[in-house]
Amino acid sequence: MNQHNPAGPAADTMSRPLIYAMATAAGIAVANIYYNQPMLGLIEEDLPGSLTGLVPTATQLGYAAGLFLLVPLGDLVERRRLVVVQFGVLAIALVLAAIAPNALLLVLASLLVGLASTVAQQIVPFAAHLSSPERRGATVGMVLAGILTGILLSRTLAGIVATQYGWREMFWLGVPMALAAGAMMRLMLPYSRSDSRLGYRRLLHSILHLWQEFPALRLAAITQALIFAAFTAFWTVLAFRLQAPPFGLGADVAGLFGIIGAVGIFAAPLAGRFADARGAEPVVAVAALLTLLSWLVFGLWNSLAGLVVGVVLLDFAAQSALVSNQHIVFSLRPEARARLNTILMGTMFLGGAFGSAVGTAAWKSGGWHGVAALGLALGAAATAMQLAALLRDRRRSNTAEGAAKPPMH
Repeated sequence: MNQHNPAGPAADTMSRPLIYAMATAAGIAVANIYYNQPMLGLIEEDLPGSLTGLVPTATQLGYAAGLFLLVPLGDLVERRRLVVVQFGVLAIALVLAAIAPNALLLVLASLLVGLASTVAQQIVPFAAHLSSPERRGATVGMVLAGILTGILLSRTLAGIVATQYGWREMFWLGVPMALAAGAMMRLMLPYSRSDSRLGYRRLLHSILHLWQEFPALRLAAITQALIFAAFTAFWTVLAFRLQAPPFGLGADVAGLFGIIGAVGIFAAPLAGRFADARGAEPVVAVAALLTLLSWLVFGLWNSLAGLVVGVVLLDFAAQSALVSNQHIVFSLRPEARARLNTILMGTMFLGGAFGSAVGTAAWKSGGWHGVAALGLALGAAATAMQLAALLRDRRRSNTAEGAAKPPMH
């Protein structure tokens, strides 16, 4: 990297160890927003009260807020310093969660955990910036694979640690992991300052203009939010579902479902290759339909086998939709990829917070059938939006072809 030309790309020195390091750090960062899901039953036993169910919601809301408020800073300040500072704040937030004496303070600490965990989304556009155009897709795909691995293994790790040692110990374990990731990024990342001349306020204001300008961005973001709401509703309630009859199982089993969801890692490259070859829009439509199908399985197949089949479908759908929607969004305006990613991911995690909150409420009021009805409604809404968009595109294509044909004599 040329230290004196930080704005320029550094594709020639984007080594494989650096790519792996960025993927690992991003996975460690994003894992923190999922630790609480398999531990929720144990947390509720230790800190009883209605606020405990808000822990996943607060984490998702914090992540959504960080996407809108912190991720755009990558276009303004030196990127390496921003990444390192955020990992430091994440470590502090995890300490606060580990020592929280009551549910209210745990909810507030979880909000900060979510906010700081968006360092993962600082790393993604940083990787794109450092890569040459011909390697950018593969590089970003590797970092995304690290994020997916972090998401999946986080639940397994948290379930095992919480069952064996306690839920607070999982947050304590996260502290040295965050500090180690920050130290690794400080040692390996190059100095990199954006050449953007926009101020912070104008940068945030431009996000609204991008939302208004691109209908494809709005469709991708809202669809992803609906699919992710269905996804988080399941994972938020899973620990309660497994504790209840007829299962009577603990947090460790809830965590093991993360390994079952490893299909999402394979979904990402498959969806990406299909999107390159045939277009991303059909992949998103199929993913929305699979979300609907997964909740039909959850609602009608009342067994562990039904949960396993449903979670495979749901994870495959969520990850396929995300990769394909990123494919759509990043092509809209290359020079605004960070802000486009902010809109897509921020809207997605607002949907995730909604799914966590309403999923918990549905569980308390209607049990598993109430949660399944919620998941079906979310999957149906996403499917309807995508099918309507595909029909509109087909009508426009047919109209354009008809207008282009020469008149018959």
